[in-house]
Amino acid sequence: MPHASAMADSHLLKKDHLKGFLRKLAKEYRLVAPVRNRHGDVLFSEINDLDTAKIELGEPPQNSLKQFLLPQQEQLYTYMVTPEGYDFSPTRTTIPPTVYFGVHSCDLSAVLYMDVVFSRRQRDPFYLRRRHGSVLIGINCNTPSPNCFCNATGSGPFVEMGSDLQLTDLGDRFLVETGRAPGQALVQRWQRFFSSPTDKDREARYQAFLEARGRFTRQVHVEQAIRRLTTDTVPEEVWEELSLRCQDCGGCAYLCPTCTCFTINDQQLDATSGLRLRSWDACTFRGFTAMAGGHNPVQPKTGAIRQRFQHKLRDDVRLNGRPSCVGCGRCVGACFGGTDIVRFVDRACQGIL
Repeated sequence: MPHASAMADSHLLKKDHLKGFLRKLAKEYRLVAPVRNRHGDVLFSEINDLDTAKIELGEPPQNSLKQFLLPQQEQLYTYMVTPEGYDFSPTRTTIPPTVYFGVHSCDLSAVLYMDVVFSRRQRDPFYLRRRHGSVLIGINCNTPSPNCFCNATGSGPFVEMGSDLQLTDLGDRFLVETGRAPGQALVQRWQRFFSSPTDKDREARYQAFLEARGRFTRQVHVEQAIRRLTTDTVPEEVWEELSLRCQDCGGCAYLCPTCTCFTINDQQLDATSGLRLRSWDACTFRGFTAMAGGHNPVQPKTGAIRQRFQHKLRDDVRLNGRPSCVGCGRCVGACFGGTDIVRFVDRACQGIL
């Protein structure tokens, strides 16, 4: 059961009042939410017109918040060639304060993971500039999607910490739990949209939590796979099979909300100036670990796929105490080669369960 403290500061928001609340937020914040577009796809998108935007809270978006906090390509510096050498100047970009609304539990966990990556050992000013001033309004998952397995990674379907506000759908209303100070400030400022929950509302929230846990359709043995990786007992034929199937497209890494590998290159504008750019990279790309002179320390046959799953399910557990996979299932739906993380877990654990 969720901790009692998680339920201590809670409120009710009727669904009829949601758009009014969002209108108030949109006047002071950039508003990003999962929106169903004209093609039927659900994507995290910036909302400029609440009257025409089709906000979708039941179906998880195909993209994640990574593209807003760590853009696929980002200009870091401009540089000038001077008689003394290169003169680099950081790019000054104004990032508006942003409310990320309707963030599912897996994506919230992913943002918290990126916070650790870009602030624990060395603070990344470009990431932190985008993260600063952001408000996370989460939505608990009453009905996990078919590819979801966040229950196996400890990142859902309900969360107890990390969001500024956390919503639970109770039919005609949301139970809203306040987390961090920015969320508390929003409720205090626009109290007229909220009311006090009853014991019946809290019981309904707990019932939704219990029902959500029973609705997962996939059984993914993440803990067993972690043990196999930690003890180096994954059969070699598993790596060989997955390597043969991998098409080296990078789709898994680009869709993954916690894949944060990047490369940096300089783009010359003219004889005396240029840009330094940061772009997403993927450890399954052949050139990811290539060195000057053409040497690659990673074994080409099985090394790339091996380092991907070792990173997510072994190295991050050692470093941070939990895997960096949040069980969102995006790679499961996207990988046409069948080398997603669920297939790896199934193959690594085959015969030992």
